[in-house]
Amino acid sequence: MLKPGTQSPDFTLLDQDGNAVRLSDLLAQGPVLLYFYPADFTPGCTKEACGLRDRFPTIEAKGMTIAGVSPQSPDSHRRFREEHGLPFTLLSDEDKTVIREYDCDGPLGIGVRRATYLIDPKDTGGIIRDAVLADFRIGRHMDFIERATSTG
Repeated sequence: MLKPGTQSPDFTLLDQDGNAVRLSDLLAQGPVLLYFYPADFTPGCTKEACGLRDRFPTIEAKGMTIAGVSPQSPDSHRRFREEHGLPFTLLSDEDKTVIREYDCDGPLGIGVRRATYLIDPKDTGGIIRDAVLADFRIGRHMDFIERATSTG
């Protein structure tokens, strides 16, 4: 996992609508909560995404952007987003390049580790301010979001 104080690697991935999204463009809008998750439609990932959805008004009011990254296709992300009413961007990393750059690849390259990064806006250098890695403990990610929005 990348440590706080580290420069966030820039990347471009396709979103749920097939549009190219660049991290630096998201950072130009303010802080980014970038979360990595194993798969659409799985119980843990659905719980996490819906928890973020439920906190979205607070996150948005703080001027933060959310983007989720997993190895499913843009079409899978579109269906997942629609089915659960997710108001934020889901990014497709089918070859897991970005997942590896952010040190979220699973053991022996299998799966994806659940991690969330709070990245400072572009004008402050796109530095990782804080991060949490908690593969099966969804509550730790929600606690992280609560702290980020209460101080961010």
